[in-house]
Amino acid sequence: MEAANLISYLSELVDLVLPSLWETLYMVFFSTLFAIILGLPLGIILVITDKGHIWEKPKLNRTLGLIINMARSLPFIILIIAIFPLSRLIIGTTIGPTAAIVPLSIAAAPFVARIIESSLKEVSWGIIEASISVGATIPQIIFKVMLPEAMPSLVLGITLTVINILGYSAMAGAIGGGGLGDLAIRYGYQRFQTDVLIAAIIILIVLVQIIQSIGNMISRKLDKR
Repeated sequence: MEAANLISYLSELVDLVLPSLWETLYMVFFSTLFAIILGLPLGIILVITDKGHIWEKPKLNRTLGLIINMARSLPFIILIIAIFPLSRLIIGTTIGPTAAIVPLSIAAAPFVARIIESSLKEVSWGIIEASISVGATIPQIIFKVMLPEAMPSLVLGITLTVINILGYSAMAGAIGGGGLGDLAIRYGYQRFQTDVLIAAIIILIVLVQIIQSIGNMISRKLDKR
């Protein structure tokens, strides 16, 4: 391939891929944000209502755990179709990256809740007990003791969540969600343009590596041990 033709080909490929990349980043960022907003309080409640913890509520704990497990058991492709009406109610449409944020957030929230729960349970009970002994309130124990102590683990958990949402966003492309998944399906599969499919795969792999590296770096900086 001549240099001029190669440059023209790469330019066309970049023009094709770049908008889809921005759509994917847009979906992943806001879906992660909303999933944390939904999942963080759920994870905290799961921990503090557990047997022997600072706000023991066994029935609430079991009920909430059951609901979260049920939500996690639904395959994402089924979930995204099941909540089309909610997407239409909130966004006004079921097509496009913005509409995909609704099911992405809801699908990731139970996962975030379990990540938060797992991280907070790693906090030494001795530290919590010491806070109780000096008269700390439940909100103070949660936000000034448990969350700061669990932060390195939480960062790694959120990193895993972002990577999962990235994979979900590619799946959302199968039903009009936009992004790199939609690009790979429309061009790589339906039009047999293997180069576009390979480009989408490479970008997704690079994104995962970057996200994981950033998460590991932040976690190491926050780890005081």
